[in-house]
Amino acid sequence: MADNKEQVPAFTDVLAGKQVQVKYMAKDFATKQDVRWCAGCGDYSILAQVHRTFPELIGIKKENIVWVSGIGCSSRFPYYMNTYGFHGIHGRAPAIATGVKVARPDLSVWVATGDGDLLSIGGNHFIHACRKNIDLKILLFNNRIYGLTKGQYSPTSEQGKQTKTTPYGSVDYPFNPISLAIGADATFVARAVDRDAKHLQAMLKRAADHKGTAFIEIFQNCVIFNDGAFDDITDKKVKDEKLLVLEHNKPMIFGANKDKGITLDGLKPVVINLNDGKHTIDEVLIHDEFDDNPARAGILINLDKNPNMPTPIGIFRQILKPTYDAGVEEQIKQVTAKKGEGDLEKVLFSGNTWIVN
Repeated sequence: MADNKEQVPAFTDVLAGKQVQVKYMAKDFATKQDVRWCAGCGDYSILAQVHRTFPELIGIKKENIVWVSGIGCSSRFPYYMNTYGFHGIHGRAPAIATGVKVARPDLSVWVATGDGDLLSIGGNHFIHACRKNIDLKILLFNNRIYGLTKGQYSPTSEQGKQTKTTPYGSVDYPFNPISLAIGADATFVARAVDRDAKHLQAMLKRAADHKGTAFIEIFQNCVIFNDGAFDDITDKKVKDEKLLVLEHNKPMIFGANKDKGITLDGLKPVVINLNDGKHTIDEVLIHDEFDDNPARAGILINLDKNPNMPTPIGIFRQILKPTYDAGVEEQIKQVTAKKGEGDLEKVLFSGNTWIVN
């Protein structure tokens, strides 16, 4: 792990004119800032897993990492990462991160955001970041509530949710972030939970390795305003029966005894019992995260709308296609090769200009 110096990846750097092997540890990515989240907040786990994972990101120097955030509890994240960071305004993190990546395509750009920040005022920016396939890593801290502003319902709050702004229960329809990301054609879409450290670390590593928009929805508990929002699927007593861990090229089985599987009845997913003598593992759907056809992921998106179905976590879909930032960089190179370096002053003082007295 990250705390073992012999196991973390190293890369060659130049320090004081000498070639040296640089090996990071988790503490190298932590700052001296007081972490100001409520005691027991799920954000602590996410921060810890990022600290533990980042030393293992091969070939990425700390000074080439940028964290961008908007507004919300999750958006304090850049203060707690010993990298470059930008604390933006509400909902604008994907737009700011897009600008950073296009201007500096050599950087590893990460976004920390919440369900209110990304999916409400920031929804349009999120959609277009996915559509353009900008090489960003977007972590959505989804606690299904507005935490920083003291407990109003958010775009992911369930119908009937009673909050300060919906005292009689919300009548709104919640967003499904995974559905939104896949619908906007994000090339890497995954889900994790704050309680499962190893799985979250694995998802972070996979996102870091992906070239393109990598989106991870993280179920995160808000102990003050929405405590236990995910207990029905993440509590130790029930998680084996309620969570379906997606693994590429493996059957979709779950349960404490791994005796339940997902199969299709036409286009309808159903659960089969592998111990009833009527069904075999050959009937169970095999997960293919690299399927170009989004239909497979589409079936998984709404799986847990049926209370008898498990909630999928893991990578729903991962495909490869050219990124927007790489396209812009290549276009600039081609135009420069044909027309030469531009002259900013000439541009500013050419065409229609006028003097205001």
